[in-house]
Amino acid sequence: MSEEKNIDTSVEICGVKFRNPIITASGTFGFGKEYAEFYDINKLGGICTKGVTKERREGNPSPRIAETPMGMLNSVGLQNPGVDGFIREDVPFLEKLDCVVIANVAGRTEEDYCYAVEKISACKCVKMVELNISCPNVKAGGMAFGVLPESVEKITRAVKKHCAKPLMVKLSPNVANIADNARAAENGGADCLSLINTVGGMAINWRTRKPVLANVCGGLSGPAIKPIALKMVYETHKAVKIPIVGMGGITTADDIMEFMVAGAAAVQIGSANIFDPCAGINLVNELTNLMKRCNINNVRELTGTLSV
Repeated sequence: MSEEKNIDTSVEICGVKFRNPIITASGTFGFGKEYAEFYDINKLGGICTKGVTKERREGNPSPRIAETPMGMLNSVGLQNPGVDGFIREDVPFLEKLDCVVIANVAGRTEEDYCYAVEKISACKCVKMVELNISCPNVKAGGMAFGVLPESVEKITRAVKKHCAKPLMVKLSPNVANIADNARAAENGGADCLSLINTVGGMAINWRTRKPVLANVCGGLSGPAIKPIALKMVYETHKAVKIPIVGMGGITTADDIMEFMVAGAAAVQIGSANIFDPCAGINLVNELTNLMKRCNINNVRELTGTLSV
């Protein structure tokens, strides 16, 4: 509940209560420690950790970040301490937080996902698990788990059996039909969905005739992808009955409102955290002020109200 009288910013997703709909996106907030030095992150609705894998990963070689007009490309490569390192090094900090903790999990095989999810969902401080299915499936020749509806349903169903917390499946925009993949995740047992992940892209230095990123290609995020994200949230909202967490280029309170009207129950803030470490808390305050100015008492009333 916001401290503003008569302004209710709280939302509930799969029985998990958030004080406001603002969640930090995976891969843009670490595990929260660094940002906690800038502001009280307990004032956020929640934080989503960077992707955690079964084993420690060093990530891709540098350079792995590149600026683009209205956005950024990244090919970090899921650098993380591995599930055991996460539990040993980061869970003690997360246990002290008073906001919702969502753990993002990634993997290269179905077995990797199931192993990591089972260990992480046993952590008391983790209230939800977000499944990153944009990872390359090594058993399918490198094709991402989230590309085809049948693989989306299969990995979701397998992981769900090992997940003790509500399972949020993060959908990739690099697909033929986002609604088909959303329905596949729902059929596989997903409790909710988050979308969109980054859009595939690249940057080139024509003078050197080389790609800017060492990994050649990367994922585009930031305001440049917001129109794509809004469209996909809207299409997904029409296709499924489970809650949606929207993301993609959100930098203002008006952006948050747009995603909620399109069908999102909450949102994740990604690239904004990179260029403004205080983006999260600023948006919490901006949202409350915008609701007050527009005489909106309950933010939940916005979800799915787009008139077409």
